[in-house]
Amino acid sequence: MNISEYAPYDGLGLAELVAKREVSPKELAQTAAQSIAAANPTLNAVVETYPDRIDKLDETTLGNGPFRGVPLLIKDVFGHEKGRRIEFGSRLCKGMVVEAGTYLVDMLKAAGVNIIGRSAAPEYSMSATTESALFGNTSNPWRKGYSAGGSSGGAQAAVTSGMVPIAHGSDIGGSIRIPASLCGGVGLKPSRGRVSIGPVVDEGGFGYSMNFIQCKTVRDAAAMLDCLSHPQPGDPFIIPKPATPYAQLARQPAAKLKIGLVKTELVGVKVDPEVAQAVEQAGKVLAGMGHTVDVAEADMGGEGTLKAMEDLFFFAFDSRLDGYARRAGTKPGPDTLEPIIWSLYQAAKEITPARFMAAWSAANIARRKLGAFYSRYDIWLSPTTSRVSEPWGNYNLSKPGVTAANNADELFKIPCQYTIPHNIMGTPAMSLPLAMHSNGMPIGVQIAARPAAEHLLLQLAAAFEQAMPWAGRTPPLHVSKLSG
Repeated sequence: MNISEYAPYDGLGLAELVAKREVSPKELAQTAAQSIAAANPTLNAVVETYPDRIDKLDETTLGNGPFRGVPLLIKDVFGHEKGRRIEFGSRLCKGMVVEAGTYLVDMLKAAGVNIIGRSAAPEYSMSATTESALFGNTSNPWRKGYSAGGSSGGAQAAVTSGMVPIAHGSDIGGSIRIPASLCGGVGLKPSRGRVSIGPVVDEGGFGYSMNFIQCKTVRDAAAMLDCLSHPQPGDPFIIPKPATPYAQLARQPAAKLKIGLVKTELVGVKVDPEVAQAVEQAGKVLAGMGHTVDVAEADMGGEGTLKAMEDLFFFAFDSRLDGYARRAGTKPGPDTLEPIIWSLYQAAKEITPARFMAAWSAANIARRKLGAFYSRYDIWLSPTTSRVSEPWGNYNLSKPGVTAANNADELFKIPCQYTIPHNIMGTPAMSLPLAMHSNGMPIGVQIAARPAAEHLLLQLAAAFEQAMPWAGRTPPLHVSKLSG
């Protein structure tokens, strides 16, 4: 299999070739490695590959799930495969090796994927762009020097550029959906509790973070949700799940739904007119399918809520980094941490239990305000990001003049305005590449639903995939064009 044959397939498409014995898992791994070698010097999306899973792959070690033999990249944050390096995009953790694996990796392996390496992420996933002092900047496949988003930017850039068909992503404030929006991919953040990350880590970020994949087709998202939505021993709670597999439900039309089109500037960020137009067009398409679409209001408490979320996210952040430093034999400081993370590390020492509980209360109030939306509507429709991809330098962790004091306002407000509400609520949300901006960059449109209602999102997403197809779009920095 050559690169031009390999790159157009989604994950299930490649797995079907393996099942038919038209290609072997080792051949897929080798072609993926060739694709990475061709495109990564331009995109810088992959920070490590695993030779033992490529040329030396033992195919008998692969699971027999629906993705058997499909190459996948694990994100350099919370991938946690025992014995492999995990560096959190940070010089502080350079060379650090995972001591205990995760249920997530176990379930991915059972799904049949072949984990062939690590994708780039910003330091500790604390940025909406993948720009790093340790590994450098990841480029958007649509334009060199533009952000691939974050924090799963390396994963989505690798998928959109054709290096791999699927990649692991995680999302605490939009980190699956933002890269999907900026790169033109499919990004689903599942409901809180849907995908286990145990046993060492409980709920990531006090329950605000979820793990899943970056992909390019709805059917890959649905099939992988079937593979990863299995409660594990000791999980703190188990949420409802349909009796019918998600892959099957995604092929069925959704019932007629009430859609709320959210135009509210939740933290005062103006929306690009072309982004707003794309959302409105998506609403018209849904109305044409028979759904009721109304302009809706949502309230998360404004910028004060974002500041409270920082106290939640960074409570004991200093202790966490101190623990990493002990394992890696390093020391937190301006030489091992990027300037903003160093500032946040120091500021974390001042977050008292009383401040943390006040933030927890603020998040509860915001969750109740936001949750009222679903007393009126079944589906939230909005932009994913208020703007399309921008040049490097706007949101990275070394941005001059940014400290813990103004971090939320400078780095998170613009990209996370429409994504973080769904982390606060714990509700499923999905970014779809439904339009292109006149400047040549993708526009992501977000749909979201009540807790545990991923099936509705998958059904609407599949309908969009037919009505507003994106499969034919190939970015300029694609492996088929960079492989010579």
